[in-house]
Amino acid sequence: MGETVAWDQGTAGGTFDVADSLPAAAAHSLPLLPPRADLLVAAANTATPSASQPRPEVTQWDLQIAVFPFNTGWNAALARPPKIVVESVPFDGQPPKILSVQFRRTPVKTFSFMFPEAPAWGLNQTAKKPDARSAPAANADPKRADPQSVERPERKVTRIAPPEDVIKLQDRLYYVLQPSLEAIVSANSLEFPFEPFPYQLEGIAFLYSRYTAILADEMGLGKTMQAISTIRLLLYAGEVRNVLLICPKPLVTNWRREFQLWAPEIPLAIIEGDRVRREWQWRQGQTPVKIANYELLMRDRDVIVDPELRFDLVVLDEAQRIKNRSSTTSQVARAISRTRNWALTGTPIENSSDDLVGIFDFLAQGYLSSAMKPRQMAKATRDHILRRTKDMVLNDMPPKLFRDAELELTPEQWSTYQAAENEGVLRLEGMGEGITIQHVFELVLRLKQVCNFDPVTGASSKLERLEADMEEVAASGQKAIIFSQWVHCLDRLKQRLERFGPLEYHGRIPSKQRDGVIERFRNDPDKHVILMSYGAGSVGLNLQFCRYVFLFDRWWNPAVEDQAINRAHRIGVAGSVTVTRMLTQGTIEERINQVLEEKRALFDQIFSQQEGPRQNTGLTQDEIFGLFNLRTPKGPLRTAA
Repeated sequence: MGETVAWDQGTAGGTFDVADSLPAAAAHSLPLLPPRADLLVAAANTATPSASQPRPEVTQWDLQIAVFPFNTGWNAALARPPKIVVESVPFDGQPPKILSVQFRRTPVKTFSFMFPEAPAWGLNQTAKKPDARSAPAANADPKRADPQSVERPERKVTRIAPPEDVIKLQDRLYYVLQPSLEAIVSANSLEFPFEPFPYQLEGIAFLYSRYTAILADEMGLGKTMQAISTIRLLLYAGEVRNVLLICPKPLVTNWRREFQLWAPEIPLAIIEGDRVRREWQWRQGQTPVKIANYELLMRDRDVIVDPELRFDLVVLDEAQRIKNRSSTTSQVARAISRTRNWALTGTPIENSSDDLVGIFDFLAQGYLSSAMKPRQMAKATRDHILRRTKDMVLNDMPPKLFRDAELELTPEQWSTYQAAENEGVLRLEGMGEGITIQHVFELVLRLKQVCNFDPVTGASSKLERLEADMEEVAASGQKAIIFSQWVHCLDRLKQRLERFGPLEYHGRIPSKQRDGVIERFRNDPDKHVILMSYGAGSVGLNLQFCRYVFLFDRWWNPAVEDQAINRAHRIGVAGSVTVTRMLTQGTIEERINQVLEEKRALFDQIFSQQEGPRQNTGLTQDEIFGLFNLRTPKGPLRTAA
């Protein structure tokens, strides 16, 4: 039997009946709980009886459940302001001690210096100078002309920095307060025909502040221009008043021409003429710059070494001429009374570190010693030598292309060569202890001449190769330079190369005619080749219009060869320069070349400040005798070349 349960919601709004047909036992065991919402809805749907159904019996119970609310008081507590209780506690400790310190005003120590009145550079004027890097002329000097392919570096300011040995504050401030060289160049008071390259301004700043300096830039970078511009600035600043420049005789006209271009307002005196005239020129004080050649140092020694004749600055061009400290030229140069001294040379070391010691004996006698190691020498000379190469300052300059022509002697040459070598070696061996290095040199020179031409038939494998190469040079409209150490060899070449319009430039050509030879070679389209000796053509010439260089025979020293090559590979060269080095296989030339290649190591060792195993890589007496497997006679070894 089922039982109906009804839920009275009371205040919920009336009575609601729910009928459930649960068993009685189950109904009494269940707790009395409010129905779920879904059950209430279902019950509502079934609560209204239909007409066909009878209304079920409903029993109502009134359930009264008491509800008691409880107040926690949290909201009131949170809203109540906090109560702060202040309690005073007496402090029985000692009062802090106060120390009063009175600071007195310390006077600032000041220094005042009186500098000489600065020259009127006219820095407020900014006239634009022609830029040699953007507009090279057809006959422009390589020191102030550069191909347009050279990318202009970012502009920077070049200032004169004091040398490391300048300690006094006053002396250092004097250089620091000088205007930048860019400002001086752009001023109208000092006209510059072309705007110098940035590295040339650095060279000027280097020379300006130094009393002892070597400018050792590679050939073709403009050492002449840098020296002249620095001399000009020193004269304007009143730093010097009497300058002596000494150079090889063939370069006197070149220096005169460069002074007329870069410092046309400075009076020059070329020391020349008879003895009476030269002595008057030496003592003439109104001319600020005097130019003399090395040969005059010996002739006018008595006048030059006079203590009353003193120069503010002495400049030696091609300073390797005084590398031999025992030579008369070196002794006279060291005896000149002077305040400042500079040396200009692209080859401060040709054979050994003694060359650099010899140059420094002129600059600062005793500063270097032959006993110093290369790394010590590099550290000691670091602040006195400025060395730049084309690769360092002109990254886009056309390259040098070396082409070694390794040739075999003709049958006639080989027969003569073998006979000359065998006879010569037998003769040297028969001399015993009486043999000298001069005897060995005589044999070496004789064999080298046979490598050029057979003395009987005139046969030459080198000439055959040279003629073939010159055909290509002339066909392309280019020009070439041929170097040899013998003038009689150049005479033979002139006869065989007549169809190429050869010109000669060597010791037999008078100095006054040499400039005309160069101008003719430059401007005559039918002159495709110039024949030069190493002695006359390795310094002071600007032949950057030549694209080919031939070394018909090799010089004793690779530095001299580099100088010869750089006659063509200079600033302003329009394209790459092809260098052909002729070498006969199995001969004395090949043996000498192996020894000479090591000579470059010493130069790199010192100027790269790296310490290496070699102390002297020049041709020593032992190496010369070793060319023929001869035993070195008793006595000290010495450099032979």
